[in-house]
Amino acid sequence: MRKRHLALSVAAAVAVTTTGVTVVALPASAAAGCRVAYSVARVSAWTLTWSYAAGQQVTQAWNATVTQSGSQVTARNAGYNGSIATNGTASFGFNGSWTGSNPVPASFNLNGTACTGSVSTTSPTPSRTPSSSPPPSGTGVPSDAVWVASGQWDTWTNGGFTVRNNIWGSGAGPQTIWARTGTNWGVVAQHPRTSGVKAYPHTSKILNRTLSSLGSLRSSFNVTVASDGDYATAYDIWANNYAYEVMIWCNQNGAVGPIAESYDANGAVPNARNVSVGGHTWNVYRGSNGSNAVFSFVRTSKTNAGTIDVLAVLNWLRTQNWWGDVNVGDVQFGFELTGTAGRANFTTNSYSLDYS
Repeated sequence: MRKRHLALSVAAAVAVTTTGVTVVALPASAAAGCRVAYSVARVSAWTLTWSYAAGQQVTQAWNATVTQSGSQVTARNAGYNGSIATNGTASFGFNGSWTGSNPVPASFNLNGTACTGSVSTTSPTPSRTPSSSPPPSGTGVPSDAVWVASGQWDTWTNGGFTVRNNIWGSGAGPQTIWARTGTNWGVVAQHPRTSGVKAYPHTSKILNRTLSSLGSLRSSFNVTVASDGDYATAYDIWANNYAYEVMIWCNQNGAVGPIAESYDANGAVPNARNVSVGGHTWNVYRGSNGSNAVFSFVRTSKTNAGTIDVLAVLNWLRTQNWWGDVNVGDVQFGFELTGTAGRANFTTNSYSLDYS
């Protein structure tokens, strides 16, 4: 599911006459933010623009269409949140990446009008260096872990992979992530068994390749998961600037299920059953989470280890005319956690992603 590092909130306070636009800081534990007070008769569609000064890049967005050209970023309303009533609000979020410093944008423009006032943030410094001391005993974290973190958005980059704690859902409990490498890592989590995904700790690699340009894309995994709880071991693959999301469920347990177009008494109804592709057999679902299209390949039998011809899976979607020659962006692999049975351990013993 979605990973969240930065978030931005847009609020429109509507009056009868047109006046200025004011940006003030929003308190946020892990997000750069602003509130835009925009006095107009009514907002039927909104576009927010800003520039980054230090090479920051927007990598994913939700509840808005966010594009970037060089340093200039443009966020346009989604189809369902463009109209803002009097004293109403619209909000969207996005993830970003950077190297070195991460200064906040100096200014914003809403519908072509410059926002006045100051912009400030309490954006946290990401975890980029290994832990300097061994983890305490009895935590479930191996003593030879070189990076350990418990922050909501903590990240660590190693060997071309970025490992993220990514506690993005509401009502989450404590979660500690650790890593030996970018492909050997795990989490110790204790989330309540309530509805809704709490976290998607994962490792990630950016491809930015069109589907037709890929000659191969294969991945192998070996995991150890808890015996009880509500979770799935899953790939999360994003395409066309996060307009498409492909989830590949290798195993799942408890009260979890894919997004679908229809549901019955047994849960989500697949669009295609027993599809053999990529070296495995899947039930395939399609749907939308309100921000992007979601295609889910759920393995008909659970496995904790295997090799997947990911390119064959992605090309199957093209043969079904569910998408075209998309740009494959962020390929993630991890554990989608909805709830745990007490404190639980999830470990990626090994992982690989090879492409040409």
